[in-house]
Amino acid sequence: MLLCYIDESGTPEVPGTSTHYVLAGLAIPEYKWKETEQDINRIKQKYRLENKEIHTAWLLRKYIEQSKISGFESFPIDKRIYEVKKYRNTEILKLQKRGGQLYKQTKKNYKETESYIHLTYNERKALINELAKTIASWNYARLFAECIDKVAYDPSRSSTSISEQAFEQVTTRFEYCLLNYSNAMNNKQYGVLIHDNNETVAKKHTELMKVFHESGTLWKNIAHIIETPLFVDSKLTSMIQLADLCAYSIRRYLENKETDLFDMVFERVDINNGRRVGIRHFPGSGCMCKICQSHK
Repeated sequence: MLLCYIDESGTPEVPGTSTHYVLAGLAIPEYKWKETEQDINRIKQKYRLENKEIHTAWLLRKYIEQSKISGFESFPIDKRIYEVKKYRNTEILKLQKRGGQLYKQTKKNYKETESYIHLTYNERKALINELAKTIASWNYARLFAECIDKVAYDPSRSSTSISEQAFEQVTTRFEYCLLNYSNAMNNKQYGVLIHDNNETVAKKHTELMKVFHESGTLWKNIAHIIETPLFVDSKLTSMIQLADLCAYSIRRYLENKETDLFDMVFERVDINNGRRVGIRHFPGSGCMCKICQSHK
């Protein structure tokens, strides 16, 4: 059985806050679950992030206050935490008096990055690179992704929303992978989709999956994926966090041509007959990106 962990990067809304929306699924055999958890936990412990969520986008931001604290990088961990919290508390008190959107956004930024303030920017980059390198080393893992260019997306020509199209594509590609596994092993192989929990998404994807089981997707009947997706708390599930890393890496490559992380996770994209069929860039016509070229 394959366990496929799913997460997204970017927003499916148009225009939203990104030009691309990426839904990624990172699949592993169920008997490798413990091994992958141990690999991830070893890296987390190295950076003093035991039991903390790895959220790539928040980790790779530059925290301005760190650059404003003289000698920050040379401080021991406890002093780093103390100095950043002192700076942030002062800023929040200043902004609180004025209120407004800046206060709300700053408060959110501080909350989302609180677990990482003991790490310098270079240390946070090293952490994410180490995790990406680990994903690349898992030759038993398979990556699936739908990458939608929202600038080129025409809702009037599609019967589904961006998020629905992405989920249908990832589901279809996972189903094809399971079929190929079954044929290679001469034994039917099954899979489960495991999704980051979001009340709105959970309801929508559960309903979609029921339709897929009854009628198939646009491209394939579903015969190997069990049940509807399982929805879990990403804070407690390390593999969801790595699916987030994969989705982020792909989106940053498409939007900013950043290749360091992308090249590592791209190694794990599902391959059939020499083509990386597990990933698609939509609409992709005439595109020279590595994703589109890998389909030729």
